[in-house]
Amino acid sequence: MEHIRIYEQVGVAMTSRSYAEYEKMFMLHTADLQGKRVLDVAGGASSFTAEARQLGILSEAVDPLYDQSPEAIERHGRQEIELVAAKMEKLQDVYDWTFYGSLHNHTSGRIKGLERFLEDFSSRDGASRYHAAYLPSLPFEQESFDFVLCSHFLFLYEEQFDYAFHLKAVRELLRVVKSGGEVRIYPLLSFRTVEYSSLSKLMNDLTIEGHLVGKREASLPFLPNSHQYLSIIKSGSA
Repeated sequence: MEHIRIYEQVGVAMTSRSYAEYEKMFMLHTADLQGKRVLDVAGGASSFTAEARQLGILSEAVDPLYDQSPEAIERHGRQEIELVAAKMEKLQDVYDWTFYGSLHNHTSGRIKGLERFLEDFSSRDGASRYHAAYLPSLPFEQESFDFVLCSHFLFLYEEQFDYAFHLKAVRELLRVVKSGGEVRIYPLLSFRTVEYSSLSKLMNDLTIEGHLVGKREASLPFLPNSHQYLSIIKSGSA
């Protein structure tokens, strides 16, 4: 039997992805988001919120990480970037490098993202847009956001979080998005690079609750089988 080479991950990783990566993962169009309130859930040290703000998007982020000091986050982030690079070096042939070009570029981008995040997180009004909290409980009023994004957390950690957690977490994302607003989740995979085993059940349960649920094409072909995100448009009566 062929040995399946997978990315080994213990615990939940912290990452520092860029706005450009979010554009590809979630098929975002800046003009459609300007003036809209957007939430990045499990955002880690990504620079999405910092960059989005500069583009006129009212972005905020939530992650347990944000109860730490900037210095602690920087130490953690730089260690994580080194660890990820070492793991990926052994699996370079598994990934599609079309977007990043090389492992060196990937790592450089993570460092740049971390630094941009830290600058914004440490700014005078950073505390107003970075919120420390864990799914499945978010510190926002219902129907607070126009769009809610969640990358590389739900589905990916299937072996650590059961179906009940996933359903409760997605319902919480829907609670804080406005009626008619949209939740997008990427990728649809576990670390074994196969689709989340309970995705059909989740989609069915959410459809029964009245939401418009579907898989949509993404454009960040990096992880094997990572060509889709989940779109959930909240029921107007929810």
